Amino acid sequence: MPRIIFMGTPQFAQTVLQGLIDEKYDVIGVVTQPDRPVGRKRVLTPSPVKELALKYNIPVYQPERIGRSEELQELIDLEADLIITAAYGQFVPTKLLNAPKYKSINVHASLLPKYRGGAPIHYAIWNGDDETGVSIMYMIKEMDAGDIISQKRIKITSQDDVGTMFEKLALLGRDLLLETLPAIFNETIEPIPQDEEKVTFSPTIPREKEQINWEQTAQEVDYHVRAFRPFPSTYTWLNDQRVKIWAGHPVEGTFEKAPVGTIVSNTKEALIVQCGKETYYAVTSWQESGRQRVDIKDFVNGQRLEEVLGQQFEYKASKSK
Repeated sequence: MPRIIFMGTPQFAQTVLQGLIDEKYDVIGVVTQPDRPVGRKRVLTPSPVKELALKYNIPVYQPERIGRSEELQELIDLEADLIITAAYGQFVPTKLLNAPKYKSINVHASLLPKYRGGAPIHYAIWNGDDETGVSIMYMIKEMDAGDIISQKRIKITSQDDVGTMFEKLALLGRDLLLETLPAIFNETIEPIPQDEEKVTFSPTIPREKEQINWEQTAQEVDYHVRAFRPFPSTYTWLNDQRVKIWAGHPVEGTFEKAPVGTIVSNTKEALIVQCGKETYYAVTSWQESGRQRVDIKDFVNGQRLEEVLGQQFEYKASKSK
């Protein structure tokens, strides 16, 4: 059985690793990010991949910077036949990538060459794509630029957000990897170079992009909210208080025209907000500053509902978070 080093960090990678374990592949080591503080109490927490590796007594390596670590040579000395990465979160040195007999491959959550980088699922939803998928490619020094070994596609529905697509793509990536590995080990793969003219990128999302711009159309606002849910989430400003917008949808109707961001109507289920190009977005779930997330149907309790009618969500580009 070929000897595999697996490198990954979040739930997406854990799903892929579980597939390798279930199929009895010989995973001789797992490399993941160091434990990080999580939550308000900043509790030091292991990654999902580490938790799974420990469950199966697989050795775990957690270098802060793998290229400058003692673990780099230790990993090379393991003499693995293949390295598999999935959402690891660091650049892997070429010296390590080229060490295994079958080199190194990556399970990437996009249809390469589209969306190279660390946030491909976010950008696919944010840009209103109808589909996305998983690509398995050989790893080279340049990020996500290696030859493509295999791909699978999946539809993005109007109900999908980053959370649901992470789950779907993790399963898709797991299955595609397991289908692809035999051909890699049999050396019957015919990889396809990426078309550099079609390359797009999905860089880490800066925090200022979390703020909703109500000048956009309601459909664009919907893409934004779903692309950032459940993380990192979107927000707006109401009476100088930050409000997170968790859910909603575009809605058609006839309302009195108002400045963008204005709550022009309220129902038992939603707050209707004026957006750009005379479109309307129905906010169905939000979280006021200092409060818990709540569905608007639960917020609708008479006087409080009337208090927000006619008020305006603001876009404050220079407002500090």
